[in-house]
Amino acid sequence: MNLVLFGPPGAGKGTQARVLQEQRGWPQLSTGEMLRDASRAGTELGLTTRSLMDRGELVSDEIVIAIIAGRLDRPDCADGAVFDGFPRTIPQAEALDTMLRGRSRQIDLVIELKVKDDVLIERVEQRIREGGRVRADDTADTLRHRLDIYYGNTAPLLGYYRGQAKLATVDGMAPIAEVTAAVAGLIGTHAKSPDGSPGRPAGRNDLDVRAR
Repeated sequence: MNLVLFGPPGAGKGTQARVLQEQRGWPQLSTGEMLRDASRAGTELGLTTRSLMDRGELVSDEIVIAIIAGRLDRPDCADGAVFDGFPRTIPQAEALDTMLRGRSRQIDLVIELKVKDDVLIERVEQRIREGGRVRADDTADTLRHRLDIYYGNTAPLLGYYRGQAKLATVDGMAPIAEVTAAVAGLIGTHAKSPDGSPGRPAGRNDLDVRAR
C-alpha cells in the first residue's frame, strides 16, 4: 500500500509514519531526507540537487519526482511506502500519480490528521514556557507563517484526493496511541474494501474517524 499522511505542520505525520514503518515495514519517504541522500550520493541527479540546495534554490518538482521514483524502485518499497511531506501541491500530486502509473502503482489511501490551529500554536508556546528543547525557528510566529503556506498551497490537495475517493480523516488531537489505532483501522478498512477505496464515504466523500 502506498499511503500519504496529510496535515498541517505539527499534526503528527512524522510520528505516525515512523509507527507504520516499524509495524508494517513501509518505508517513511520524507522528501527532505531523500534530497539530502541524493546530494550525498554523488550521482548526476544528486550533484544537481546539491548545487541547487547550496545556492538556496528550490529543487524542481521534476527532480523531486525523479528522486522519489528511484527510491520507490528499491526492494524495501515493494510492498508499499508512506509519503511524509509530499506532495505539497496539486501539480506535485499529478506528477506523482503519473510516475506511479508508469510503475503500475498508485496512491492507495490518503489520511488527513485533522487538528486545530490554536492547539498547534499553544503546543509551541507551552514548550517555550517550559524551557523545552525547540528549534531556533520553532516559534508561534513561524508556525503561523507555515500554516498560512499550508492552507494556501497544500490544503487544496484535500479536494484533489477526495475527488479520487482516497481521502480519510482522523482526529489528530487525540492521544498518539489512539491516533495510531485509528490509522490502523482505516488501513484495515481499505484492505477489505472490494474496490480498494477507503470504505463508505461520509459527508463530502471522506471518512471522519474519531479516535476513541
